[in-house]
Amino acid sequence: MIEIDGAEKSGSGTLVRSAVALCSLTGQPMHMVRIRQKREKQGLRPQHLLAVKACAQLSYGRLEGAEVGSREIAYYPGRSINSGVLGWDIGTAGSATMMAFTLIPLALFAESRSSFTIRGGLFQDHAPTAFHMEKVLAPLLGQMGARVSIKTLRPGYTPKGNGELHVSVEPAKAPLKAFAKTERGEILRIQGISLASHLAKQSVAQRMAERSRELLAQKGYSPCLDIIEDASAVQSGAALLLWAESTGGCLLGFDRAGKRGRSSESIAQSVVEALLSDISTGATVDRFAADQLILFAALASGQSRYIVPCMTDHIESNLWLVEKILGAGTKVRENVISIDGIGFLRK
Repeated sequence: MIEIDGAEKSGSGTLVRSAVALCSLTGQPMHMVRIRQKREKQGLRPQHLLAVKACAQLSYGRLEGAEVGSREIAYYPGRSINSGVLGWDIGTAGSATMMAFTLIPLALFAESRSSFTIRGGLFQDHAPTAFHMEKVLAPLLGQMGARVSIKTLRPGYTPKGNGELHVSVEPAKAPLKAFAKTERGEILRIQGISLASHLAKQSVAQRMAERSRELLAQKGYSPCLDIIEDASAVQSGAALLLWAESTGGCLLGFDRAGKRGRSSESIAQSVVEALLSDISTGATVDRFAADQLILFAALASGQSRYIVPCMTDHIESNLWLVEKILGAGTKVRENVISIDGIGFLRK
């Protein structure tokens, strides 16, 4: 049984979700203590609990001690990965995207195609948004040979959630390919999505898009933005994503959800500034994909190497986990991450 201290590195829910996902694939039992030790609300929250329960469901595994608030769990994964059409409801505005991220590695190595719908929060602070997963992460995984499709069926915001995210994954027939991106090239284009729910009268989506265009034009870019006026969400809300594509096949994105007190123009300014900041570092991935790709790179065949805008505790957490659970070799030199993948493929 692998012993994992949940207070290591970021001390966050990332450790829980990633560890359970990796152990589901390898079939290794896991005992985790001090779960989310470094967070204000320690222990499992509803979104973490549902994610680990879903992993147990998909792997025909068994959980002990898993309930809301648990700071210690034991997990005994099964010997195969279930697939088919599945669905889960977090029941809060907890991140549906983080749960999807937890389940995608399992679905990649299931016996057949997986299709699942997750209900919860899709656009919020401190979690990847559905748009970033669809437009940046999924295409990057596609470059590694993974066939993952992500679609927003209904936006969901804090505090009511109730958004719907649909994910479909084709099983990998061979190990994933290494992700080698150390030359970004020139920025070809910048695109974006400006979304607002029940805020058409305030022209929120239009204003975010217009301000983004103005700021990027000052730097010599002519972005193409799609404006979405939504009426399906259970509450008002907004989100803005901008992503850049380079001649070297790199994708870098940044996004932000709306929040009471945040003007449309301030959202646009923060997103533009953050995206341009990542671009200015010469990075080949953005600050979000930098840690999200680690699990997949560790499972892939060969050495992955890419340049990150900056080091974060989430990067350190995932590097630590893939070494501990998978035995993958990792190295960080300045802002270049190297990961020796294990060439994983379920038998």
